[in-house]
Amino acid sequence: MIYLDNAATTMSKPKCVADAVIEAMGALGNEGRGAHEAALNASRVIFEARRRLAQLFHGENPRQIVFTANATESLNIAIKGILKKGDHVITTVSEHNSVLRPLYEMEAKGVELTIIPCDRKGRVRVRDFEGAVRGNTRAIVCTHGSNLTGNLMDLKAVGEIARRRKVLFCVDASQTAGVFPIDVQDMGIDILCFTGHKSLLGPQGTGGMYVREQVAVEPLKTGGSGIFTYERNHPGVMPTALEAGTLNGHGIAGLGAAVSYIQETGMDVIRRRELGLMRRFYDRVKGLPGLKVYGDFDTGERCPIVTVNLKDYDSSWVSDRLFADYGIATRPGAHCAPLLHQALGTVNQGAVRFSFSYSNREDEADRAAEAVKEILEEEESSLA
Repeated sequence: MIYLDNAATTMSKPKCVADAVIEAMGALGNEGRGAHEAALNASRVIFEARRRLAQLFHGENPRQIVFTANATESLNIAIKGILKKGDHVITTVSEHNSVLRPLYEMEAKGVELTIIPCDRKGRVRVRDFEGAVRGNTRAIVCTHGSNLTGNLMDLKAVGEIARRRKVLFCVDASQTAGVFPIDVQDMGIDILCFTGHKSLLGPQGTGGMYVREQVAVEPLKTGGSGIFTYERNHPGVMPTALEAGTLNGHGIAGLGAAVSYIQETGMDVIRRRELGLMRRFYDRVKGLPGLKVYGDFDTGERCPIVTVNLKDYDSSWVSDRLFADYGIATRPGAHCAPLLHQALGTVNQGAVRFSFSYSNREDEADRAAEAVKEILEEEESSLA
């Protein structure tokens, strides 16, 4: 199988990730729930993962890294934890449902919502954020990289607007964490939400968030914490404040190993390879008759994603053909990005996404491009 669905999850993980998970399953107790060696081992492994993530994102303190099950949980904690009735929040049409649906819930509870549009290539103008800020604006919530078009947001420019206008800046880094540099200090990011199973190369069921010191986030859940047992309220100290219950220590061990692998390999090395594979595929398909490509390819700064449609063929049919006849795994359909599909005019057809990872090879990109060409040619000849 040629696996080109890495924007959904990276399937090929570094060996050190699996090794770390297996070792953790035989050595870790419950972090913060005892002073014996197994519990202390868990505390050490989990803290080391926090430390590496804080280092990766240039966070000021490992305690500001909170572990969750995925970016969806992180975004729910962030959005529901900083907004209240009467607040105003700004987002974009590029967002995944893990941003949109919590925002719609908050809108139903009295939060005012502004959604910034995009152009025909799915690009959102940074200056539109400035114009959308009101007196009661509490936060800007936006994605770093679109999972549909692959377009990137200029986080530093948006962060400067948020800082100047004194609003919180919350970023969904699901598609970019681990492959694009993210400096929460330099970019003015107050809350960074990420998942472990995509470009961070970690196990599924892992994720987290960075929360800037002095930013108050109401917890989504409360309960066991391992500390302050006799207090009625959940502890307010970070990261415990947002981590009720037992953490996925085994998965976090794998995530920590994955971050170590990225740091040792070099994020720049990983990114250059992924973007090179993406560009190699794009250059071979972009001129094919009947092919529509979505997103901005005039810039080299974009996610390693190429999303296309073949004539008016249903995207699920195309994706099925690619897998059944060529063994190529892609993602069809709506990609949990409903507003962007509306903006691109692909609600009914969906779109076929090819997404590349460090583990892919040049011959796989070439084979995928040839498969797209053959499908187009076969369908054209069948109509002749």
